[in-house]
Amino acid sequence: MPEITVVKVERVAEDEQQSARVVHIERPEEWAACPQCGVISTSVRQRRTTRPRDLPYGEQALHVRWHKRQFACKESLCPRKAFTESVAEIPPRARVTGRLCRAAARRIAAGASVAAACREYKIGWPLAHRHLIALADASPAEPEPVQVLGIDETRRGRARWRKNPDGGWEKLERFETNFVDLSGAGGLLGQAAGRTGKAVIDWLNARGPAWKNIVQIVAIDPAACYRTAIHQALPHAVIVVDHFHLIALANKAVTAVRQRVTRQQRGRRGRATDPEWANRRRLLRARENLTEQAFTRMWNDLIDHEPTGQILTVWIAKEELRSLLACARQRAPRSVISHRLFRFFSWCATSDMPELITLAETIEQWWPETLAFITTGVTNARTEATNRLIKDAARVAFGFRNLTNQRRRVRLACTHQTINPAA
Repeated sequence: MPEITVVKVERVAEDEQQSARVVHIERPEEWAACPQCGVISTSVRQRRTTRPRDLPYGEQALHVRWHKRQFACKESLCPRKAFTESVAEIPPRARVTGRLCRAAARRIAAGASVAAACREYKIGWPLAHRHLIALADASPAEPEPVQVLGIDETRRGRARWRKNPDGGWEKLERFETNFVDLSGAGGLLGQAAGRTGKAVIDWLNARGPAWKNIVQIVAIDPAACYRTAIHQALPHAVIVVDHFHLIALANKAVTAVRQRVTRQQRGRRGRATDPEWANRRRLLRARENLTEQAFTRMWNDLIDHEPTGQILTVWIAKEELRSLLACARQRAPRSVISHRLFRFFSWCATSDMPELITLAETIEQWWPETLAFITTGVTNARTEATNRLIKDAARVAFGFRNLTNQRRRVRLACTHQTINPAA
């Protein structure tokens, strides 16, 4: 919070073109303290007028004219013989006001690039970035404890290589593991370099035992390294796998079978004239989102032109998996969950297709975490939304070279809605 200073408005007038409002201000006190020795002085040596830039008054520009006084320091032992009065909002030799710089910093935190904020407020890049750093560092560095934690990774850019002193090459880590509050308004809690289990364990251990004991549920993607790390760092927490990625695995199986069948039957890739290619989007769409006309067309085209029936078989398996995961939304009892799980496994087993066998094995390996999702309904959707904000921040900045600046901008981009606009 900036220091509150008192100034006296001497008069307000319009400029010659009547396009801006000119405000003349001065300090009401007839004295000032020397900034070096602190001795009060009332001896005025000269007067001068400065013109610091300020925020506009609505749609009209605002020109500030500050009539300053230069005082003489009467302390004989003070090496400073004269000083000019100043306030915290307009430090000595400043050409812009503090609130203008803070407004530019908030504009950057809201999603604009530093260059765009500089053009809008007519200030320099170093000045805008310096106040952006002050805004970012003012937020608490240590996150508050949460009950539901989301973990996911994002890539910081293209892979880069560094040459070792021994002549070999080392691949630099370009991934970040993000920790997100899924139970409150904490947003992005922090980031750790890498997408390994060690990165997760080190970040959680750095929070302390009291912080970790509050975490009850952790939502992740089907990543084995994250699951192992959570079992080690948070043995009491319930792990939930995000259902979106499970359905994505089923859609990948549908695409893999469609491409394999096309190559086996036609000896080439799919074309627009092939029924399976023409219906590729419908195969990936949910059954309830298909109109009766679209569903009938897809079904009849594949029945008539795909004699093996493998594409429809994998599509039915995908819908069986979706029906199983829909138990979370329907709050189905355990008997219904068991019945739909048996139906999915039996359909995949009788199909004798490698893609469906792999899908069924994946669901079996992740069944405790999948069941936790069905019973709790916790998803990683907010983490995925945070990932989008992280990527948008990198796009706006046209990439980052400095990791510290990137994390600072990412933290502001993911929490700018909680920044006080009047700060």
